[in-house]
Amino acid sequence: MKIGIIGAGALGSLIAFYLSAHADVWLLSRRREQIDAINRNGMHRELNGSVETRRLHAAADPAEIGACEIVLVLTKSYATAWAAEQARRLLRTESQEPRTGQGTTSSSRFSALGSRSLVVTLQNGLGNRELLALALGDANVGQGVTALGATLLGLGQVRHAGQGTTVFGAAPDRARMALLVDLFNMCGLPAELNDDLDALVWGKLVVNAGINALTALLRVPNGALVANAAARALMADAIAEAAAVAQARSTTLPYDDALAHTLAVAQATGANHSSMLQDVLRGSPTEIDAINGAVQREGLRLGVPTPVNNMLAALVRALDATANAR
Repeated sequence: MKIGIIGAGALGSLIAFYLSAHADVWLLSRRREQIDAINRNGMHRELNGSVETRRLHAAADPAEIGACEIVLVLTKSYATAWAAEQARRLLRTESQEPRTGQGTTSSSRFSALGSRSLVVTLQNGLGNRELLALALGDANVGQGVTALGATLLGLGQVRHAGQGTTVFGAAPDRARMALLVDLFNMCGLPAELNDDLDALVWGKLVVNAGINALTALLRVPNGALVANAAARALMADAIAEAAAVAQARSTTLPYDDALAHTLAVAQATGANHSSMLQDVLRGSPTEIDAINGAVQREGLRLGVPTPVNNMLAALVRALDATANAR
């Protein structure tokens, strides 16, 4: 199976490393130095102090990659429109056959995806699948959420900082999404299929609303939110608001206790720097508008007060706006 991954940040790099065990993986990046490092030296993954290297491909232009059977979108939410255009150029047409390469399993049952490419977003926040579907067609776009934690250490170097399951929605094609789940599991990334996509997305959003902005503002790893009473109280308030918004929109979260679940996620990824914290430390734009900002917007639409999420969103937006001054 040939897989294109749009977005060579921490999570994209980590998933590329694992999937390269049983697929022909291509990373699409806008950073020339990153592309050169990966093509020259491979992808280095650190896990519990041990480093392993695997060979895969990286490119800046979809034309260098060609048509893919699966395209995973792992950019930041503010880059989704750009990712959609790149994904369009990686789609396979009816007349194109999969091109095999080193590490591919095209001759296996994974070639059963057929002639149509499948684009799947694993991005944070709300609205990404909808934007991709608008550009590429609803029947071509799937979605999943992942609890994996990753930290980019350098060019072609990523730390597997948090274990977790990746859950894919069954839409738009259960059989093809099930094959993707099988590939993830075969490559050592626990994955499963779920029919309730709305519950998946909101389940991940509530967790992110409780963890990401606070870790970015406090400059602490995820586990510090569990260990500190003051931080834990703020997290609890943000989660309660997000869960109330989900309830108001008749979304059933995929867990019974939102706070207990989020605390467990923060504990399991205790050493990980959230993606938002990594963005702030680099002086890069954050995804605040797709996470706490999304809770804020939905709360306003539904008449659910979200003062803590409003505050967190405002503070992180101020961080984004003053990055150059720091």
